Amino acid sequence: MSDSPPAAVPFKADNKAIFGWCMYDLANSAFTTMIVTFIYATFFTKYIVGIENEGATIWSWGVSATAIAVAVLSPFMGAIADRGGYRKRFLVIFTGICILATIGTYFAQPAIYPSAITGMGGAIGALPRSEWIIRPDMWMALGFFVVANIAFEMGGVFYNAFLPDIAPPDKIGRISGYGWALGYVGGILAMIISFVLFIDTDTPFFGLVSTEGAANVRATNLFVAAWFLVFTIPILVWVKEDKTRVVENNEPLFSSTLKSLKQTFTEIRQYKDIMSFLIARLLYNDGIVTIFFFGGIFATSEYNFSFQKLMYFGIVLNITAAIGAFALGFLDDILGGKKTILISLVALSICTVLVLAVKNETVFWIAGAFVGIFVGPNQAASRSLMGRFVPPDKENEFYGFFALSGKATAFLGPLLFGILTAAFESQRAGLTVVVVFFAIGGGIMMLVDEQRGIKVAGRNKVVEG
Repeated sequence: MSDSPPAAVPFKADNKAIFGWCMYDLANSAFTTMIVTFIYATFFTKYIVGIENEGATIWSWGVSATAIAVAVLSPFMGAIADRGGYRKRFLVIFTGICILATIGTYFAQPAIYPSAITGMGGAIGALPRSEWIIRPDMWMALGFFVVANIAFEMGGVFYNAFLPDIAPPDKIGRISGYGWALGYVGGILAMIISFVLFIDTDTPFFGLVSTEGAANVRATNLFVAAWFLVFTIPILVWVKEDKTRVVENNEPLFSSTLKSLKQTFTEIRQYKDIMSFLIARLLYNDGIVTIFFFGGIFATSEYNFSFQKLMYFGIVLNITAAIGAFALGFLDDILGGKKTILISLVALSICTVLVLAVKNETVFWIAGAFVGIFVGPNQAASRSLMGRFVPPDKENEFYGFFALSGKATAFLGPLLFGILTAAFESQRAGLTVVVVFFAIGGGIMMLVDEQRGIKVAGRNKVVEG
């Protein structure tokens, strides 16, 4: 690690590149909103498995498998991208895998069916455990989800790594926030369109989709895949990869990548503030992951949300999240990423405690709206803070470690949720882990010195225009 930061270099913002980059957030938002959080997660637990608490536990296995795979793959794939200039190529590959696997989820048949096209409350009983535990469709559905989710997360590694290259240093917080805000807008639009075309109609998708076997509900996954494909195009067209930093040597790529990764791991430990930040994120992100993966499942189980009400809830959360990500992106540039993250963690903790302490649907809606306001800024500020801390020639590798910090223990939240839910036969008990992760992560975040981290990274570009 150099003792002095690099000399200032000009930085000229490319508005098309910024727009194209932000559009990828809009593209992948349909996956997180429709597949991960609201529609498919709930459909899987209640109908493909057929027993809600057992379904939530099995879903937690899939989430945990994703976290472990991404934790293992992300630093190594990031290092390969840095060595060979493959950032954009890997973004395309993993996005394509995610889209194809999402299409695959359509073909898994439910064990039981909704009593009506639009309802979720009238299931006709449940299969005996001896039958559902060996159902091929259940394992196919989970397998396709795991593959899609791993590819989604890996695509995010290379997408995030473009941020410090396309964003001026004094606007990195708001541009990260723009991306998150646009993503939530995408989530809103995807939910509304899916609701109108597939769920709340007697003729799903103009009569082209049958309601038999809940095909109209499963077809929302096909819509997600198409959405992802179309809105990925802008980043492919307008965001260029800087290959001037590609390391040229005669060593085989695999061995040189391992050597580079070992060196980066040694270097990253010398960046005290990056290490404190990544450890903090390791923990508080577990709480956020748990909310994302089980929020819709919890709403359905605790308050018997129908598909319509679940979609309304998702739309409300995405609206408040878009507002929060946009508005607090400016706060990030004013107060800094550290303070924005800490403010969001305090607010998220209060909301979670309210949901756990008060069994009231109105309180749940209010707390959910405030979760939306603060979860977007938390993630946007985390991404921008990493952008401030990462050395200019190590974006992919360091963002690989950023992904690692989001996934290395991300299986713990869902796993503990599943264990506590099974032990106490209550998803409310499972959600208590969220508050613990927020508290410990926030405490470690207090150790981060943001200005020192920026100085050590040499992020001192001069803005032009």
